[in-house]
Amino acid sequence: MAEMIATRQSYGKALVELGAVRQDIVVLDADLSGSTMTKFFAGAYPDRFFNVGIAEANMYGMAAGLAVSGKTVFASTFAMFAAGRAYEIIRNSIGYTGANVKICATHAGLTVGEDGASHQAIEDLALMRAIPGMTVLNPADDVSARKLLQQAADLDGPVYVRLGRAAVPVLYEEEADIEIGKSRVLREGSGCAIIATGIMVSKALLAAEQLALEGIEARVIDMHTLKPLDEEAVIRAARETGGIVTAEEHTLEGGLGAAVARICCAHHPVRVATVGIRDTFGESGKPDELLEKYGLTAGAIAQAARNLDKYGK
Repeated sequence: MAEMIATRQSYGKALVELGAVRQDIVVLDADLSGSTMTKFFAGAYPDRFFNVGIAEANMYGMAAGLAVSGKTVFASTFAMFAAGRAYEIIRNSIGYTGANVKICATHAGLTVGEDGASHQAIEDLALMRAIPGMTVLNPADDVSARKLLQQAADLDGPVYVRLGRAAVPVLYEEEADIEIGKSRVLREGSGCAIIATGIMVSKALLAAEQLALEGIEARVIDMHTLKPLDEEAVIRAARETGGIVTAEEHTLEGGLGAAVARICCAHHPVRVATVGIRDTFGESGKPDELLEKYGLTAGAIAQAARNLDKYGK
């Protein structure tokens, strides 16, 4: 059985590693360092850590100012408070100016669980993708999270990194080649393609195993970078397989499915089925029960792939 690690834990580890080799790294947190895991950086480098309190908009304004002064800033809170409460400041003070700030938002999606709809950011990827010049990352596991965070630190400009509360399977080996803007094929296949992001990548692999038992060989693609999205991989999947299924722990409005469908329409039209949250808010509950209720499961992905034939390729 695969090791289970939450990507917010990966973030905490990556920050400490970055802090050891980069004196320009500064970390800000909005009074949630115990949950976002920035507490480890705070313990190791207290002179470069600032708890701004429950003042998210102010935190991102401070982050922009520190970035202008030459710092590489990682600023963290829950995804709802970053993409939601502080959106205007992120858009105008960080996005518009191209400030070198990494918005590392934890506790994203339905898997926040019992915290309920008020804390379940299911629109954040759409909001951040819409900001010009914003790089948007949604790692699937511990290894990819740490590697992408290391690269984000080297990237000059604003980056949004979506991180989760719940533990997820470790999918990659340490030596895996993971690069911002380049998706990874985790399983080859020509019967259909499953393009997934974040926690849905592991479920896509399980779906592919189910489909293989039925003679359908599904290609599984980890689209860890939502912007810039790997258009070549999408076009190749459209040309080489019988159709595409997308899977995301996010609303279908403006997320991965919408981006993939746009690319296919422009370059190689095929049927695109989307697995995600359908125009509704979440609710309080156990993470696995919520994923089941809202159709974010391996079974739902497999059924969407079967339906590609039903409705025509």
